[in-house]
Amino acid sequence: MATYIMLSRLTEDGAKTIRAKPGRIQEVNKELAGMDVKVVQQYAVLGAYDFVNIVEAPDLGTVMKASVALSGRGSVRIETLAAVTMDEFVKSVK
Repeated sequence: MATYIMLSRLTEDGAKTIRAKPGRIQEVNKELAGMDVKVVQQYAVLGAYDFVNIVEAPDLGTVMKASVALSGRGSVRIETLAAVTMDEFVKSVK
């Protein structure tokens, strides 16, 4: 499984949903699991993003499909980054 970082910003509609139903975040995590994307770690943050999610997926296409599915709802905007371990990085650049 490959690792990805999903940086999320709530839209106004998304913020209203979370305010009314905070548990919605865990429901979305279950939906991601159904799309073959595993949420490894999740953080609520302050600043340019509202959430930082570390996820695993079998390939880029899978995580892209999940990102488009979630963004298409209009409640969140997502920026997804591929992530590699330092060992993988060093091995690749040698």
